[in-house]
Order: sequence, then structure tokens, then C-alpha cells
Amino acid sequence: MSGALLEVDSLVVSYPGKGWRKPASEILHGVSLEIAEGRTLGLVGESGSGKTTIGRAILGLAPVTAGSIRFEGTEISAAGRRQRRRLARDIQVVFQDPYSSLNPAMEVGDILAEPLVTQALSRRESASRVRTLLDRVGLPADAIGRLPREFSGGQRQRIAIARALALQPKLIVCDEPVSALDLTTQAKVLDLFLEIQQDTGVSYLFVSHDLDVVRHISHDVAVLYRGDIVEHGPAAQVTTEPSHPYTRRLLLASPSPDPDVQRERRALRQAARASADAA
Repeated sequence: MSGALLEVDSLVVSYPGKGWRKPASEILHGVSLEIAEGRTLGLVGESGSGKTTIGRAILGLAPVTAGSIRFEGTEISAAGRRQRRRLARDIQVVFQDPYSSLNPAMEVGDILAEPLVTQALSRRESASRVRTLLDRVGLPADAIGRLPREFSGGQRQRIAIARALALQPKLIVCDEPVSALDLTTQAKVLDLFLEIQQDTGVSYLFVSHDLDVVRHISHDVAVLYRGDIVEHGPAAQVTTEPSHPYTRRLLLASPSPDPDVQRERRALRQAARASADAA
């Protein structure tokens, strides 16, 4: 792999076993992927597949047992605190839960200014950037002096996105950023992600369990099953005509607002289950 913004090569992540002489638990078994500038890779899998672990390893929050992670050609899998602080300018994250990812005791203006202050921007520069960020994500200027609890779930996620954009990063790791939102709000937040990417050229690693969601936002899709990538390709192909049985099961499990489509998927799911039971 070469020429990509982010390159993950043969990544292995394992954790020590719990208890005396318990073997280590390997979560990822040699995962490789890459993300180009201005593009989105959708990473799909059910709970426990290891998809969040990949994002955490990129962010330096999970131990890398083997393999490499390169950002703009520089190895970062063993980055220390000082290097991670520099990387924070270019790699940011939006977490799943907009309710717990924001400090409830801080006003929105302070939440957005915090990453700017850590990068030594002046008070005047920070204040100007905060106003620009609020406008960028479609929130009113008076949000600066309000607390997170005064906003809806969708608005809180917009605040989280604004915080991730504060340092004008090149890559944002999006860890299930819309799964806690209702379908209508999901669509609006996904459209916001697309609009921001079009305007800024930022890249996304978009982690989700829902193929319909990643179809909407991704250029490419990688499907993770029990720590291994079992399918990878253009989003249109993987999310409509998957080749791997596991990907097909994920597609059938995705909810659809169209009752006819949902009914058909339910029937196919039941037929597949009955076939598996018979075998």
C-alpha cells in the first residue's frame, strides 16, 4: 500500500488474559486497510467484530501487538505522548454517544475552545474559530454560552463534530456517530458529514454496524468479521451486491424505512436461518 493518507498493514491487537495463566485474547488478526485523502472508508461489522478496536488503535487508545499504522507515511503505532499531541491536529474522533462525549459542566464555547487552547491559539483566535465552527455545523451563535443538556441529541452530535473540526484535521475517526440518533436526525447528520467533506477535503474512517448508513456516506467499504476483513470494495458494490455470506446477513439485518423492503428482508432472513438450522 502507498500514497494513502492512512495505511494500516497487518494490524494485530491482543489483550492479556484475565486471571492467572490465561492466554491473551486476540481481537484483530492482521487487518490491512487504507484511506486516501478526501475519501471515506466505511468499516462495518456487528458488535464484537473488532471495528471499534481498529479506530482506537489508530487513535493510540488500543495496544498494537503487531503490524503497522502509518499516517502520511510516518509510523504512528507506537507514538508517544508528544507525538500524539502533534497528531491531534490531524487526527480527530467523533464518538457514538453525544450525551456522554461532551462535558456536561462546560459551556459549548469552552468545549469547542479546549482543543484550540491546547494547541496554543490565542484567545481572540479561539473565539473567532468557535463562532465559525458553530456556523459550520448549523448551530446558532448563542450556543456558545449554553450547556450540552440544553440541546437535542442531534444538536449535541453537531457540537461533537464541531469539536472534531476545531483543529482542521485531515482524518476523523467516526465511531458509530449516528447510531444513537433517530432515523430523521441520522440523515441530517450524515448529510452534514458529506457537506463538510466536500468543503474541507477531510477523510473519514466511518465505523458502523449498518450497511445502509455506510452506503450513504462511504466511497469504499470494508466488512469485519471476528477480527478479519472478509470483504472490501466500492461502497455501491459491497452494500448492494455483497459476495460474502456474512455481508449478505448484515444487509438483511439493516432496517429500512420502506415497509415492503423491510418485509422482504425479514422473510429472507428467516429463510436463511431455517436453511442454516436444517444444515
